[in-house]
Amino acid sequence: MAVVMRRGVVATLVSAAGFGLMPVFAFYAYGTGMSVTTLLLLRFAMAAAVFLGWLGLRGRLGRLTGRQWATLALLGGGMYATQSLLYFTAVQRIAPALAVLLLYLYPGLVSVLSAVVERTRMSWSVVGPILVSLAGLTLVVGRLDAGLDLLGVLAAVGAAVAYAFYIVLGSRVSASLSPTVTTAYLTMFAAGSFALLGPVLGGLDLGFAPAGWGWAAAVAIVSTVLAIALFFVGATALGPVRASILSMLEPVVAVLAAWLLLGGTLSWPQLAGGAVVLAGAVWGILASSARGAASAGKEDGAVPVSSPGA
Repeated sequence: MAVVMRRGVVATLVSAAGFGLMPVFAFYAYGTGMSVTTLLLLRFAMAAAVFLGWLGLRGRLGRLTGRQWATLALLGGGMYATQSLLYFTAVQRIAPALAVLLLYLYPGLVSVLSAVVERTRMSWSVVGPILVSLAGLTLVVGRLDAGLDLLGVLAAVGAAVAYAFYIVLGSRVSASLSPTVTTAYLTMFAAGSFALLGPVLGGLDLGFAPAGWGWAAAVAIVSTVLAIALFFVGATALGPVRASILSMLEPVVAVLAAWLLLGGTLSWPQLAGGAVVLAGAVWGILASSARGAASAGKEDGAVPVSSPGA
């Protein structure tokens, strides 16, 4: 049992590191002349090919019902794609470390949205996490007239909102499928969305520098396929709540990687605000877990919370 737990801890921490490096990989990809929509199309197309290929070789693709196809299309091609577009846009416009800290508003939002959907009373355990996260947000953002890109900030916050809706709705409609199968089809539909919308948005262009293919592959393989697969390993061994809390290493890695590799720094008030945001995130995860356990009688709760980098 101890060996399994240690394996779960290691897998979860490595997964969080992979997710945390994604904004840095994306930053380098943009430097080759790659657009946001092109990077996301390549990311999801590569990831879907790996996931679907692996499941096909193991004979685990399964047969989906029409309702399941429609649900996965909505979640992957709509909500997941929207969250990714907003997040990667934020990484392009503001400091990657700042983008990932703002994204971690999502656990507090999940706590509030879950209470609304479940029609439970707005207790302090529901409202508290989002209030704490918002307090941290004011420190992270600081003065908007101090040269900070407002559209980038709004994109990061929008990504947190989109991811919260994705979790709350997805946890209620995709429970009949395994996480691996769900992820494979979600990435497939997300790739399809960017293939269809890319020309409309005017952002698809393969004329970037050759190095861009390497950075796109890093986003797809290291920060998507391996990071998601290792998170599943960790969640299986530790439970989704413990794995989600350990995944808080993601923004720490993002901040350190941006500082070491990109030369970007956050001020001390921003770092303090980031710590407050993450405290609210942990509280939100625990609050959602407690409500799920109370309703389902399970230790780890009924609301799965995975890394937003997924």
